[in-house]
Amino acid sequence: MTVPSPTETVEVSFITPRHLAGGGDPAWITVPLHRACGWSYEHDPLMPRVVLSSLNETAVLRLEPDADRRWWSLHHAADRDRPAWYASFGARTPVEVIAGFIDALTDPASSRPAPSDPYEPLRQRAWSPTHGTAPGLVAPDGNVFVQRLGEEHDPGAWFVTATLGPSRPVWQARFDRHTPVHLVSAFTTALADPQPVLRTNGPLDLPTLDPKIISRRFVDVPEAFVPACIVDRVLLLAARHDIPPADPSPPGPPPPRTSRSR
Repeated sequence: MTVPSPTETVEVSFITPRHLAGGGDPAWITVPLHRACGWSYEHDPLMPRVVLSSLNETAVLRLEPDADRRWWSLHHAADRDRPAWYASFGARTPVEVIAGFIDALTDPASSRPAPSDPYEPLRQRAWSPTHGTAPGLVAPDGNVFVQRLGEEHDPGAWFVTATLGPSRPVWQARFDRHTPVHLVSAFTTALADPQPVLRTNGPLDLPTLDPKIISRRFVDVPEAFVPACIVDRVLLLAARHDIPPADPSPPGPPPPRTSRSR
């Protein structure tokens, strides 16, 4: 393997708000799940998909680049006090936001999570109430909103939707009614985080280039910086389990990316 010279650099962009930054690199999720959390994977070289299963095989995460389906889906088996549940994420859902959900799911310290309100992280970032048949909260820029269907005594599924207008959907995440509420809260916490996210892909992978809607800051970084970020993430998550990661080295090529989303 050729080791890049310390003087070699690449241009990356830091984008805000993160809900309009595009999907990002799937390896941000798949590599730590396998190397730090011990999830096993299935791989068919003839199919552009990844299937990861938890150690106890109660959870299965699928990444299937299919324009007619959700790209990310997680199925969790029933346990003693909860029916089986399901979550899904569209292609342009930022991986950093999905990671908030996945990291909470795999955190060994969250086996008995405290009650939480998924709306609270949004209120703290000045999200405002929506109105209509399914009240919820909308971001200050008006381009992403969070809603829960149903009624107080019979709550339903959660929907998180990013748009650039009524006829321009960007992505949608869904959590069915039985999804543990602390995991939905972890997702909304990551969603409301004002920190920019790093992207190495081209502008065609972004839902908009309008400078009135998104901010892009370009930075030249050492060529080893980007894979090192994933290595650091693997090491950080492995430390939660007090075991060394299986292999914290930089990942291979991620599954094919596309700008299409449904």
